[in-house]
Amino acid sequence: MVIISIVLKNVPRFIEKLEEGYDLIQGSRFVKGGKAINTPFARMIAVKFIYAPIISITAHQRFTDTTNAYRAYSARYITDDRVQPLLDIFMTYELLAYLSVRATKIGMKACEIPVIRAYPKTGKIPTKISFFKGNGELMKILFRNARGVYNP
Repeated sequence: MVIISIVLKNVPRFIEKLEEGYDLIQGSRFVKGGKAINTPFARMIAVKFIYAPIISITAHQRFTDTTNAYRAYSARYITDDRVQPLLDIFMTYELLAYLSVRATKIGMKACEIPVIRAYPKTGKIPTKISFFKGNGELMKILFRNARGVYNP
């Protein structure tokens, strides 16, 4: 129940940013007001020092938290002919990386807002990304994305 209330508390912030004219709003645990609770050390290092920097360089805009799928998109962005998010090439995490970059590449506004992401204190970590294979696949996706492979 606590997680649901945290999520619902953030929804108005996303709507506010959409109303301000932003097209991509990325939730971040690492901007002022955001919190990363019980984040596994390897995940923290990967996000902060690998994934976010690669996306930031590719997007030409600084992002701090690019694997957190807590985000909002404007209808203008998602329906733009230069985006085409329903391509067959998007099978795993490609779309997440692609949408993080494509907005700024085509001149749309993007920002981050603080969110809270809490992992359980004990037990299995809820993730589909295995340490070696999953992270290796994510790296391939990030570099393909940087080369524009996913662009329509």
